[in-house]
Amino acid sequence: MRLTGWVITGGLLAALAATPALAGEVERDRRDVRQDRHEIHRDNREIRQDRRELAGDRRELAQDRRAGRTDELKADRQDIRADRRDLREDKHDRRDDVRDLRQDRRELRRDQ
Repeated sequence: MRLTGWVITGGLLAALAATPALAGEVERDRRDVRQDRHEIHRDNREIRQDRRELAGDRRELAQDRRAGRTDELKADRQDIRADRRDLREDKHDRRDDVRDLRQDRRELRRDQ
């Protein structure tokens, strides 16, 4: 009987000692989720901006082609390539941030 009491008391003390640590983990996971959401919103803004720039550069290319400005066509094509590269990189960043968000949400559910 005495041994059982000590075991129960020890178990309760261990559980109470672990509770603040779990609370800290939950808060840290919530902070990670908020940060990931912020990064995804930023990535979406950058993707929209990249698409606008790409559309503008395509319009410039078409205008230069119609006007016969062959000297500017090469620069327009380089701008388009750069915009496509930026768009690809931003999409890759967003994909990584979405993966991080999913992982952080899983950790939050596990810790709660």
